[in-house]
Amino acid sequence: MSSETHPVPPAVPAAVVYGTPSPELVEAGADAVQTSPLVPGSTALEDLAPQSLERAVIAAPPGTLERRYVEALALRALKPGGELVVLAPKDRGGARMKGELTGFGCEVEETGRRHQRICRVLRPAVPEGLDAAITAGGPQRLDRIELWTQPGVFSWDRPDPGTELLIRNLPVLAGAGADLGCGLGQIARAVLASPAVTELTLVDIDRRAIDAAKRNLTDPRARLVWGDGRGTPELSGLDFVVMNPPFHEAGVESRGLGIAFITRAAAILRKGGVLWLVANRHLPYEESLTRLFSRVTPVRDAGGFKVYEARR
Repeated sequence: MSSETHPVPPAVPAAVVYGTPSPELVEAGADAVQTSPLVPGSTALEDLAPQSLERAVIAAPPGTLERRYVEALALRALKPGGELVVLAPKDRGGARMKGELTGFGCEVEETGRRHQRICRVLRPAVPEGLDAAITAGGPQRLDRIELWTQPGVFSWDRPDPGTELLIRNLPVLAGAGADLGCGLGQIARAVLASPAVTELTLVDIDRRAIDAAKRNLTDPRARLVWGDGRGTPELSGLDFVVMNPPFHEAGVESRGLGIAFITRAAAILRKGGVLWLVANRHLPYEESLTRLFSRVTPVRDAGGFKVYEARR
């Protein structure tokens, strides 16, 4: 099994940014190094040396465990007296940030603007509770799903019913294929149960998903790539593609995102190659499938999801 995840870290930065905070609300600075796991090629916040940063600006994620994990990592990496700025919409975690940062031993200056809460702190000499927050939000194996996972990854702590429906309806596949938006690797594990599969490239835009999938899969036929399934890596002439494509971007439903994944699948399949797709029932992917593929077969419709086989 090969993987392409963490880039070589750059020289120790003075400042970092996590995500894409609005420049109208806070300036990250032109020299700030990106650390979001959703930006392929970014530096991992986990890899930064303790007490090495001057400043960190975080567009905080909505999930509590994930957000506290990022806050704790940033505080660990900051020098004593270094500045941390954290912002989020009030209804997506922003209302909780002051309490979280106070719990880490910080004195918090909180302001509000454009429906967002903005918290500024200077790192105390000895922050409190960082290790517990990092452990709770870090990589972990959950026995109930029998997988390595991490808060913030898609369906991180429970089986996804769409993924399970696709797995139950997959045939025995053969040849070289790809899993676009692979998540924790559940679909890939089912695909690789076939000895006729020669190679499977797993792609996900979330570094945490790729890191977890690497631990969940030990098959040498699996190649893991941290990238955007809509265009990275370069692939062509594949025998099959499997996917449960995402349909949310920046927390907002985007039907165009799934259509972009379908378009990508059509482009990288050989003539006669096959796409196996699961999607929420309300998503209108049929027009794109029939336009891009020579034969489209509805396979299963159950539990609010639909499975299609589409052949080039």
